[in-house]
Parts: sequence; C-alpha cells; structure tokens
Amino acid sequence: MAVGARSGHDEPEDRPERDESPAGGAAVPPEDEGDTSGGGDGGRPARRQRSFWLELPLLVGIALVLALLIKTFLVQAFSIPSDSMQNTLQRGDRVLVDKLTPWFGSEPERGEVVVFHDPGGWLEDTVTPEPNAVQKFLSFIGLMPSSEEKDLIKRVIAVGGDTVECKENGPVTVNGKSLDEKSFIFPGNTPCNDKPFGPIKVPDGRIFVMGDHRQNSLDSRYHQELPGQGTVSTDEVVGRAVVVAWPLGRWATLPVPDTFDQPGLNAAAAMGPAALGVAGAVPLVFWRRRRLTAGRTAG
Repeated sequence: MAVGARSGHDEPEDRPERDESPAGGAAVPPEDEGDTSGGGDGGRPARRQRSFWLELPLLVGIALVLALLIKTFLVQAFSIPSDSMQNTLQRGDRVLVDKLTPWFGSEPERGEVVVFHDPGGWLEDTVTPEPNAVQKFLSFIGLMPSSEEKDLIKRVIAVGGDTVECKENGPVTVNGKSLDEKSFIFPGNTPCNDKPFGPIKVPDGRIFVMGDHRQNSLDSRYHQELPGQGTVSTDEVVGRAVVVAWPLGRWATLPVPDTFDQPGLNAAAAMGPAALGVAGAVPLVFWRRRRLTAGRTAG
C-alpha cells in the first residue's frame, strides 16, 4: 500500500486552511453576528437592571400580604387593656396569640391563657376609642391590636364536661380536685371570696374562665345570669396567648401551671379506673358462674 493512502475512502484528505487572521492572532467576530450594543441591525438591546424604586412597591405589597396571612392564620398581637390578669400580664403588655392551633381542631385546655371575643354582655359598658386611619390599617394587617373589636383575655379554669366550684375561703375545685393557684394568682388575693360560685357544670363546647387578679376581674363568675352560666363558647376563642413580646424587659412565655396537670383532674380520666375495674370484673364473674354450673351438672 502506498504511503499516505487511506484504506476504504475515496475522499480527499482534509488539509489545513491558510491562516488569514490579522497579525497577532486577534479574533475577528463573524460578520452575521449583530452588535451587542444595540447599534447594529438585528442586535438585541442590553438588559438594564430594574430600578430599586420600581421594585419597592412590589416588595411592600408582598410584605403586606405576608403580614395579613400571618395575622389571619398564624399569630396576632394583642394589647392588655386592664389589670385583670396581674401579675401574669400587666396593663400595656403586648402578647402574641397562637391562631394556628384552632385551625387544626384543637380546643382550649385548662390553665391556658386565651383571647376571646365578647360573648355578649361582658363589655357592653366599655367605651372603645375611635382609631385613626393609620391604626385601622396596622390593625388590619396584624401589626397592631384592633381597638374596634371587643376582646378579652382570661385563664381557662374548666372545659366542657367539667364541674367547677369555689366556696368562700375555699380553693377552686375542678371535678372535685383542688387547684393550687399560688404560682399565678395575684399576691394577697383569695381564689373567690369576692364572688363564690358553683357547682357549675360546663356545657360541651364551652369554657369557664377567670382572671389571675381575682378581686379585679369580671370573669365567668360575674356573668352567670347569661346563657351558659357565664361560660364562653369555644367558637369565640381567637387563640392561646403564648408569649409576652413587649416590652422587651417583660419577655416571657405563658406555660400551663402544674396544678392543671395533676392526676385525676380530667373528669373522664377520673372515671377510667372504675370503668376498667368493672370491665375486668365482668369476665371473672361469668367464668366463676360457668365453673359452678359445670360442677352441679357433673354431680
């Protein structure tokens, strides 16, 4: 085979073309590409960065939508307007209220501090100041408590199905169990000497509430002439207050006191051991009767 021949191919060999580039090897752009500066025919204009002032309204709009969603579904700020929850809460405190939990069907529990709408007749003599336009807007997006809505904040003492009672000089009892309220009741107050009550059977779907400053709180005790004997429908509950957010020096969480976790406080739980005892005794009785019957038959 001749040197340089290519087996099986008739095409001529590719040969390097002559270098016709300018001296120094400088690259020459293809003739059919447009001028990227936008000056040539068919060229695309350079993309200009959007001005911050044009983006600002969009950013503000997104922030407002997020604030509105948070206020509606997650948390909302409320201001404490009175001394009825001292010393747990002081007048002027700002609390954050968890509104997410009720969306998942959770009900208020004993010992929680909750915000609820006026059930009707609780704040009928209370005068609310007329807010200005800025206050209305901030209230609408949840950055400021609403001054138009009549809301209250109290501690849940009993829930639906509970029996709550407090005699003069005595403790508050729930389902026969005494509550130790020294950790949260206002110093020097009695549990209910200003307004003894009960026994009251709390209807299902309602709660019995009291303020921590007992001698300065118009709570469920003072509205027993209303439907539900002063109890509040869970539908009126906005949410649970979980933290004191302002002023910063008073930042604190609002946990459930230990006395509400004592054994036997739950009415259903208190009946549990007896029910289990009955359930366990029934098979034993039937087994014993079968043995006695079998013995007589064999004899």
